[in-house]
Amino acid sequence: MMKELKSLNKYLLKYKSKLILGLIITVISRCFSIIAPRFVGDSLNIIEKYLTQSTDLTYVKNVLLMNILIIIGTSILAGFFTFLMRQTIINVSRYIEFDLKNEIFWHYLKLTQSFYLKNRTGDLMNRISEDVSKVRMYFGPAIMYSINTITLFIIVISYMFSIAPKLTLYTIIPLPVLSIIIYKLSKIINIKSTKVQEMLSDLSSFTQENFNGISIIKSYNLTINTNSYFKELSLKAFRRNLSLAKVQAWFFPLMLLLIGISNLIVIYIGGKQYINGEIEIGVVAEFIIYVNMLTWPVTVVGWVTSIIQQAEASQKRINEFLNKNPEIISGENELKNIKGNIIFKNIDLTYNETKIKALDNISFNINSGESIGILGKVGSGKTSILDLMTRIYNPNSGTIYLDQINLKDLNIEKLRSQIGYVPQNPFLFSESISENIKFGKINCNMEEIKKAAAYANVNTDIESFPKKYNTVVGERGLTLSGGQIQRISLARAIIRNPKILLLDDSLSSVDIKTEEEILKNLKKIRTNKTTIIVSHRISSIKHCNKIIVLKKGRIIEQGNHNNLINKNGYYNKLYKKQNTEKEI
Repeated sequence: MMKELKSLNKYLLKYKSKLILGLIITVISRCFSIIAPRFVGDSLNIIEKYLTQSTDLTYVKNVLLMNILIIIGTSILAGFFTFLMRQTIINVSRYIEFDLKNEIFWHYLKLTQSFYLKNRTGDLMNRISEDVSKVRMYFGPAIMYSINTITLFIIVISYMFSIAPKLTLYTIIPLPVLSIIIYKLSKIINIKSTKVQEMLSDLSSFTQENFNGISIIKSYNLTINTNSYFKELSLKAFRRNLSLAKVQAWFFPLMLLLIGISNLIVIYIGGKQYINGEIEIGVVAEFIIYVNMLTWPVTVVGWVTSIIQQAEASQKRINEFLNKNPEIISGENELKNIKGNIIFKNIDLTYNETKIKALDNISFNINSGESIGILGKVGSGKTSILDLMTRIYNPNSGTIYLDQINLKDLNIEKLRSQIGYVPQNPFLFSESISENIKFGKINCNMEEIKKAAAYANVNTDIESFPKKYNTVVGERGLTLSGGQIQRISLARAIIRNPKILLLDDSLSSVDIKTEEEILKNLKKIRTNKTTIIVSHRISSIKHCNKIIVLKKGRIIEQGNHNNLINKNGYYNKLYKKQNTEKEI
């Protein structure tokens, strides 16, 4: 128990001063809380003396009035310090929640592409939201009530022993039984809590995937089937939650039963001692108040234990990801003045997830400021070359050099800061068009944004929208056409003014005329930029300094456009075919 939660000790150390202050406040609060029962007992003793020994009535009234004022005053002070205790410790839990969420998110960002291929988005989201919330409960209510309970027990039971040792021993008899019950139930709760959190992740993943694919579900008339499957998952989650709740439900009745037994013991044993003249009647009254004062802390032990068990289960799930190390390790060389000389030497790449060999002994070089076109069918390995260049993946063998330096030795952040990448399926965030373009260069003005959009030949489209550059594109850019999405993504890369420009079939959704205009614009800004253009259309790459043709991960042809046209190979045949289609 608590093994997984040990990883959170760094946060306890970080906020130790606040926690120590909370502990001091708790001790003060509990000290004030035990004063009231003492004066209640004293008041009963005074009344008894008045009834049996004819004590002066004025004296009795004065003592009772003083006792009442002390009881009220100490109760108010106890309540005030309890408030401060809650404010101090609960606030710490919010700080830790903030820190933990940031730690998880930052770690997510550092993990490589293969991690996201193996794990569902819904599960990732659940761990940073639901699981973190469970852990926060450990730092907040669990710690607060634990400190409160331990402090109260030490103070109250110590005082009880000082005034009536025998009666105290009888009073605490049920506590060992309580400990055994808690231990047994907590083990069951831990197992069930883990299953509940796993089920919540499944639900989150299923829901998100179906929201993203809602158009497919509707077009294939699968709404009823999807809803039925969701009901099945919900039912499983409901049953697991219900099973957990049934176990947790045992706590409170058992606690109350044991507390009730303690009250009966106090009345019976205390009554006998009073009759025998061993203790005063006020002591019995005090002990009944103290036992009931301990009722809530003892009852809450079960709840706290449940919280800790759930937090343990959630932190275990969080640690599974936090303990994963990025497969792509950044180098230390911070190449400041990148020229853009690129060499691929005997590169092999096999994807671990599918075991598909994407690249087989690939070798080529690009001089600074040159452009290279990569042509090939789907699955030929075109995108894989770009993924290696951005270090999304590392090659299984071979070496990639940038300005004569092994790519693995370069600082990955510095490298990527000099690359403008337009993926085959560009992603737009649920922000305005201007904000999406600004992702390429955070600190830019509107003039730069419009200039980049003009080079990408999308400025006219944007200006035609009612809100122009303030138009919110919707999730994944659903309000825009495929060509507009590609061009906005291209503008994002252009505004970056990178040393290396990577275009992955980024003009596939635009017409030939628009493509030609964009390519003319790119030619103007490609000066001193090394450019790699991946395309299935020869029109996109025919002006490149060098062209390589891929088939099943191997280079089958290379040269410039004129060289390849003169060969009776794949490039020549594809060129004739595409020209024919263009004429038609």
